[in-house]
Amino acid sequence: MEWKAFNPRFCVVVIELPGVIHVTRNRFYKVQTTRSWDYLGLSSTSLSNLLNKSKMGNGVIIGLLDTGIWPELEVFNDENLGPIPSRWRGVCESGEHFDGAKACNRKLIGARYFISGLEAEYGQPYNTSENDDYMSPRDSSGHGTHTSSIAGGSFVANASYDGLGLGTVRGGAPGAHLAMYKVCWRLYGGVCADADVLKAFDEAINDGVDVLSVSLAADIPLYSEVDHRGSIPIGSFHAVAKGITVVCAAGNAGPRAETVQNTAPWILTVAASTVDRSFPTPITLGNNHTIIVSNKTLTGQRKWLGRIRTNSYKYQFQGQAMFTGEDTVSAALVYPEVSDLMPPRNCESLSSNDDWMAGKIVLCFASDYNQSLLNDAILSVKAAGGLGVIVSRSPSNYYPHAMNFPCLQVTYETGTQILYYIRSTSNPQVRLSPSRTHIGKPVSTNVAYFSSRGPSSNVPAILKPDIAAPGVQILAAIPPFDETTTGAFAFLSGTSMATPHVSGIVALLKSLYPDWSPAAIKSAIITTGLTSHQSGGPIFAEGEPPKLADPFDFGGGIVNPNSAADPGLVYDMNTENYVHYLCAMGYNNSDIFQLTEHPVVCPSKQPSILDVNLPSITIPNLKKPTILTRTVTNVGPVNSKYKASVEFASGINVAVRPETLIFSSRTKTISFSVMISSAHNVNAGYYFGSLTWTDGVHVVRSPISVRTEVGESFF
Repeated sequence: MEWKAFNPRFCVVVIELPGVIHVTRNRFYKVQTTRSWDYLGLSSTSLSNLLNKSKMGNGVIIGLLDTGIWPELEVFNDENLGPIPSRWRGVCESGEHFDGAKACNRKLIGARYFISGLEAEYGQPYNTSENDDYMSPRDSSGHGTHTSSIAGGSFVANASYDGLGLGTVRGGAPGAHLAMYKVCWRLYGGVCADADVLKAFDEAINDGVDVLSVSLAADIPLYSEVDHRGSIPIGSFHAVAKGITVVCAAGNAGPRAETVQNTAPWILTVAASTVDRSFPTPITLGNNHTIIVSNKTLTGQRKWLGRIRTNSYKYQFQGQAMFTGEDTVSAALVYPEVSDLMPPRNCESLSSNDDWMAGKIVLCFASDYNQSLLNDAILSVKAAGGLGVIVSRSPSNYYPHAMNFPCLQVTYETGTQILYYIRSTSNPQVRLSPSRTHIGKPVSTNVAYFSSRGPSSNVPAILKPDIAAPGVQILAAIPPFDETTTGAFAFLSGTSMATPHVSGIVALLKSLYPDWSPAAIKSAIITTGLTSHQSGGPIFAEGEPPKLADPFDFGGGIVNPNSAADPGLVYDMNTENYVHYLCAMGYNNSDIFQLTEHPVVCPSKQPSILDVNLPSITIPNLKKPTILTRTVTNVGPVNSKYKASVEFASGINVAVRPETLIFSSRTKTISFSVMISSAHNVNAGYYFGSLTWTDGVHVVRSPISVRTEVGESFF
């Protein structure tokens, strides 16, 4: 799910207001859109995992900046929840179709809405009737309800999307409290004004939240952290300074490089990955010719069914879909053939005026990964009277469509085989059967095609994204079509869905370790991420073509909550460290003051950005042997001994001093140096590796990314 941005035109902050430091132009953000918790090792039946050790996040308050919430849903019930924390200073604000006295409970303890910035930019009052919205914290799009239920929803049994994905839905921290800050509105398809986002950050900080989940992102190019046209880096800085972990979406502009967003080092930036679940859907063809079909049974490939009669075979393909119900759909199968002198009719070119599709099932080939155009094409088939559509597209970017219309997706290879069949007979027929839910092998985990990739376009020396989490086909709550219903669920995909997964995990860690800083929590998550499947195989990043995932795809890896609960060592940081970063970026003292609101004097010698105490190392232009420093804090057994190990591609040399770290009751933090050099004598792309500290029990892994630069770079 993604919303369009609206181009800002004039200033909306009044400098005469008390507490106003700076006047800035408005800017707009986009929202970035139940197997996942069991998949991540947080089953509610296990007594030894982080979920139960943390008492399911009891007492932690998760704030969300989003599109609002639908409070009456069962997933927001407060059964068995503890009292609202006494430190809570928030309110449940009433508005259109939202009675604050009734809407909130011990689960949803606060709800506010912010629209002044949008209305000032728009130049007139926001018309909720025209935009199908509510002038209140109530959610009309479903995005905020979905993300809220992922982060901290209560248990709801027998949840599914028309029978698919059947199971118990809950949030990552079902014992946590929620607070919604509605900043996004449905004007022009959906916008979130910069001024409203910044105001929501301020209110959330004052209200007393512990975690902020922000499934929003701006467009490329990015503003710097001290540029007041960017409210997320500014608001998140103040939140982190108050001990609030801020989790943000990486964006949905992948798989192109340098598209990752929310890149400030104090933000925990989340990429999206798949889970080990699929929805195989049989496609059965019939013809009157002898065709030899191979005996492959993997999803999306051919499966031989056997001889029916002399010179007649049926064969079956497996597509991916969310085709629900018990009935099959059988019809003539058609493909939009055109003259060789004309461009081919791809899926995106289909129109509701194509009456030849009426009463038939259509095969088409997608020309590009543009989900919006493809959705329009599918709706065109339906509007023209078609009975279904088989979309052939790259295997790296197809996910089932959750719509009440048979839409099956297959690979180009499978689509070509189906087209061969169409061209081989005068009366091609097809039968589409309902989808089923498959969990586990052979479905693998990948970084999602759409997930934005690094390196950071504005600060390439800061690794982004930080971590990946499930963000594809996530089943969670949405507003019901029938307002009397208390349970409605849908599958949505996006880094918007990955972000609240990590927010829920942060809430669990915060409950278990209330004194940990945001940087310590972030470090624990990054250094324990999974870089391979639990079965031992590698993790791939979807793209054209797919490739082995690297730190620019998933940061430290796939989030691994149980290991994050016992990381051994953490790379901790505080506001002083972030000021060091701002000075290393070369920002002047007055610019930094605008961000920190405290006087700052940078040292006369500009510090190195490579020495910022991050749990990762990224050198975008290694010209000569370089030495950098890091400091780790022991959060494991008091008396511990860690040894360093390095993995790197040939030609990049990494040396660590000292190679052994010994901790005791007197020695809790130790600094070490890392020297990195290159044997390459030409400018090249990035090489990837890792530095790992281990005591035999804990594995503390820091991803390393290095690009050699010899002389002047011409790219």
